[in-house]
Amino acid sequence: MTEHYFSQKPQTKSSPETWDYLLNGKTFTFTSDIGVFSKNEVDFGSKQLIEQFKEPAITGDLLDLGCGYGPIGIAIADKYKDRHLVMVDINERAIALAEQNASRNQVTNVECMESDRLSAVKNRSFAAILTNPPIRAGKKVVHQMFVEAQQVLKEHGELWVVIQKKQGAPSAKEKLASLFGEVEVVAKNKGYYIFRATNV
Repeated sequence: MTEHYFSQKPQTKSSPETWDYLLNGKTFTFTSDIGVFSKNEVDFGSKQLIEQFKEPAITGDLLDLGCGYGPIGIAIADKYKDRHLVMVDINERAIALAEQNASRNQVTNVECMESDRLSAVKNRSFAAILTNPPIRAGKKVVHQMFVEAQQVLKEHGELWVVIQKKQGAPSAKEKLASLFGEVEVVAKNKGYYIFRATNV
């Protein structure tokens, strides 16, 4: 069976790697592993999302959807220390790494949980959701993540998405426009689009 970073229980032998990375002017130390998205560095899309994200005007928790080993959630939680940030991923190896990375970087306002898309948090509500979605899982899965995100966002809550043009940015924007009252292209860089969809 071919294994992907969105597999629930990676069977490939663990071979973790640790490195330092500068995000929002601060150096973080991250460990990632085989069977988890982006093993050797913070990927370009996640870095763009972290740097472009602005705290929502409304109060409430934040959610990192498909958190992987945790760079987005950890960097955002570190910047906005008065916010509680939930990190979810279907991949149990990724969640274990996210917990480890949050602890190593002394980021305490986070909560990590295993979740198939938003199944574990469907009874909660969020002021903002950030996602670098699992493109290889297919458009149907990614668009369903948008649907479920809209259902748990507060009124005026925001969904922030990073996606490459060649990996479906135009259709993603179209799907977001069908779900949300407002979709903005916050940034474009090297073929990567940052969308902010507001639940109005």
